[in-house]
Amino acid sequence: LKASQEVSSRSSMPSIEELQALTKAQGETVRALKAEKKPKDDPELVAAIKKLGELKKELENANRPVETNPFVRTRQELDDVCKRRFFYRPAFDIYGGCAGFYTYGPPGAALKANIISEWRRHFVIEENLLEIEDPTIMPHDVLKTSGHVDRFNDFMVKDTGKEELFYRADKLLEEELDKRMKLPACTPDEKVQYNKDLLAADSFSREELGAKLKEYGIKAPDTGNELSEPYEFNLMFPTPIGPSGLIQGYLRPETAQGIFLNYKFCAEQNNERMPFGVAQIGKSYRNEIAPRGGLVRQREFTQAEIEFFVKPGPKKFEKFAALRDMTITMLPSPIQLEGKAAIEKTLGAAVDDGTIANETLAYFVGRTAQFLIGVGVNKNHLRFRQHLPTEMAHYACDCWDAEIEVSTGWMETVGIADRSAYDLTVHAQKTKVDLYAQEKLDTPISVEVVALAKKAGALVGKEFKKDAALVKAYLEGLSPEEAKELQAKTEAAGTSTVLINGTEFTIKKEHAQFDIKTETKTFKNYTPNVIEPSFGIDRIFTAVVEHSYYARPQDPEEKDAAKIVRGVLSLQAEVAPYKAIIMPLDQRVSANAQYQEMEATLRKGLSVRGINYKVDDSGASIGRRYARNDELGIPLAITVDFESIGIGEKETDKSNLRTVTMRERDSVTQVRMPVDEVAETVAKVISRQCSWEDIQAQYVEQRQSASQSIGDAGAAAAGGGVAGEAGEKAAGGKASVEAYVKKHKVTEILNAAVNDALASKPADPIAHIAAFLASKAPK
Repeated sequence: LKASQEVSSRSSMPSIEELQALTKAQGETVRALKAEKKPKDDPELVAAIKKLGELKKELENANRPVETNPFVRTRQELDDVCKRRFFYRPAFDIYGGCAGFYTYGPPGAALKANIISEWRRHFVIEENLLEIEDPTIMPHDVLKTSGHVDRFNDFMVKDTGKEELFYRADKLLEEELDKRMKLPACTPDEKVQYNKDLLAADSFSREELGAKLKEYGIKAPDTGNELSEPYEFNLMFPTPIGPSGLIQGYLRPETAQGIFLNYKFCAEQNNERMPFGVAQIGKSYRNEIAPRGGLVRQREFTQAEIEFFVKPGPKKFEKFAALRDMTITMLPSPIQLEGKAAIEKTLGAAVDDGTIANETLAYFVGRTAQFLIGVGVNKNHLRFRQHLPTEMAHYACDCWDAEIEVSTGWMETVGIADRSAYDLTVHAQKTKVDLYAQEKLDTPISVEVVALAKKAGALVGKEFKKDAALVKAYLEGLSPEEAKELQAKTEAAGTSTVLINGTEFTIKKEHAQFDIKTETKTFKNYTPNVIEPSFGIDRIFTAVVEHSYYARPQDPEEKDAAKIVRGVLSLQAEVAPYKAIIMPLDQRVSANAQYQEMEATLRKGLSVRGINYKVDDSGASIGRRYARNDELGIPLAITVDFESIGIGEKETDKSNLRTVTMRERDSVTQVRMPVDEVAETVAKVISRQCSWEDIQAQYVEQRQSASQSIGDAGAAAAGGGVAGEAGEKAAGGKASVEAYVKKHKVTEILNAAVNDALASKPADPIAHIAAFLASKAPK
């Protein structure tokens, strides 16, 4: 709303060109008055100088970038919550830290583990994938074959004045273009060009990137010095293996290669059926040039990857029908090249018109969207961007990135690629191990098969010794036509030179003797293609906390209200680090023996169901404890009060003995229920077997002032004026108003509308709330 008002107010200002002209003219006026030797306190001179200062200030404001990213404004508050409540913080902090490494604290580690658990449920279980765990250290030969040793590079630039300062070249370009696009003076044509260069930044060649840095006049951000020409920097961490240090290894840069190396064994476990998928979750390592953005660009991070093996060809997929009508926000390659905005399109339409290469790839795009939204990513800030032709690996058929808008901009979070058969092919060629699949033929076929004659095979072994296996494999790998041609050539010339893996071998006529037989085949061998969704778990973590954070409106009656930020992490119950908090109303309750017995009952009930919880029996007020556990994203608060243990004002009323109140974090509404039913109720809520509305319908609502005052505007802000003095008189009294509000769930619906707006942060919150309320109206 603030950003919208700011843009609106700027639209009524003079243009920057007009302000520059006015400022220049006013400066000349001041100089002319000073040339007339007017005294410093002359009213006309004083007024002219004041006017010049106002114009300069107005010009400065007009040149200030307009920030439209809603997550930027809350980032400082969220950083404070994450650090203070130890969701995560820089690793090795007491030693001064080391850039690119982070430690997750108790709530952060639990939240991350729950995101991984949801990923495993959503993909490994629901898609019936196989899961492996491979070492994080890989030998040189593996990564040389995969191309990482030669090509796993980013472009780096140095500060020419301070060569110890390094920067990642494409990120400098992206940051400069993002800043320019936010300037009020940026014209529509400039914005199109800036956006095209921004989207293509990480696909530019070294020469193109260097030219763009010069074109936009980009300097070293820390010193303003000139930058060097971009040059390649390999991102892998080398490590010696073994006490001699003679075996070269690397910390793995991705989890995918371990899956390819074990394809053969996984296929056996899957009874050689196609298609099938293999998953791996684990640590990967990249020696980032300039790690920044918190968890966004780390040197050690967690990946969750799937390699889904399919038959080459159209790659149709039976399960795609279930997602065909799903609409997603996408940025196809042609639209990016034209500098246009993202579009909405169904997955079915995208496959039909060739925007997405095939049904299997589109299926995993849809499943990825479902997962991200399910763990708490706001769908209004999620898009799928297709790689540009210059970004695409030479072997890739199509590739899409799930990008999520966070405080640092659009963040690549998941890559979903059709990698063709590249990885299995290169590993099979290097190791001479067959990494293929078999397809049963409908009709058997006759084929000619090449084999060395028995005597020729023996002579090859005698002649080539340690290279005999290599030469024999080459000769028997020839087609019938090639074998006949080589045999004829050696018969005529006596010898023939062949090139095998870069080495020349002389083949004599006695070596080139072949038995070419005709065999009937009922199976066809092929190298599977692979669809690869690759997830950055730490980046998903970042998006989830940013999209779930908001601050409740202040209570104007509270002391120092302006200084207090009531931060809330509105996390999905499935991923919340703790599902429930157990609290006594105050220390008088906690000292009571009956409370201690009830707490033990709650602990046991939650524990046996595998539900993570906390107990907060500190001396802070109940309202403060609600607030600080809202910061942790705990969805349900269980409070034992005086009625629960039969003491206090209602001591003679034993109807609520061994009951507790349960408060829902987002609506701040409460119900009262028997203590023995709490654990099962919590289990049902967090597993989505029932909603909070179902719980409210089942149990008696409980109103408590502390909960209301800490609430997200409470009834007072979200429509509580209905229950004000004038409202009560008009409606026939307080009891009548409360009955009416309760019957129609006015408070709950209004609170939900405000919460949804705070979570989504739309440009027009009032319209958003109105649309939300309209969706709840009876049909």
